[in-house]
Amino acid sequence: MNSLADPAKLVGTQVKKWRWALGLHGLASVVFGVIVLAWPGISVFALTIVFGAYTLAVGITQVATAFSSKHKQERGALILSGLLGTAVGIVVLAWPSISALALLYVIGTYAVVLGLIAIVASFQLPLDGHDTPLAVLNGLVAIVFGIVIFARPGAGALAVLALIAAFALVTGVSELVVSIGGKKLVEWRLQKLVKSKGTARPKPTAQASH
Repeated sequence: MNSLADPAKLVGTQVKKWRWALGLHGLASVVFGVIVLAWPGISVFALTIVFGAYTLAVGITQVATAFSSKHKQERGALILSGLLGTAVGIVVLAWPSISALALLYVIGTYAVVLGLIAIVASFQLPLDGHDTPLAVLNGLVAIVFGIVIFARPGAGALAVLALIAAFALVTGVSELVVSIGGKKLVEWRLQKLVKSKGTARPKPTAQASH
């Protein structure tokens, strides 16, 4: 009896942890994007502090969540993205006098690496046919943003701020959509688990009639 309930409960718990971490990152991204939009005259120093606090807080939370996960792929994705955010946050906060150009390169690198992690994780985590394309799209948006930053680092200040805000809002909203849609993911995984358990039952043999 417990052989079916325990794996089903484990799948649901693992997915919920990943949803929670992804949703937190999405919410933090949306808040960061709103701050940038609502503060168009933000200085490089203030933007550095806000971005550093944003990446550091999310990174630490993701690493802490990863150590409580028992799913190897989920734990690996959370650790990588968490360590990335933590490292970027520490570097940026420890260098508050960073130039605008250097800050853009840091943000661009963060976006590209984070996007690559998201794409790889989307194929390794137990996502269904609806959530996987959205997760991949989320990673591609981050990568495109980073490439644009590297391709046009000398763009005007307002254009750069608008680009940073757009990146944060688009990725944040898509992450929130994927995390909320994870409820359907749990149901799908449980149904698949029940079906596999049912088909694995041995068929009665002809000797039983003798």
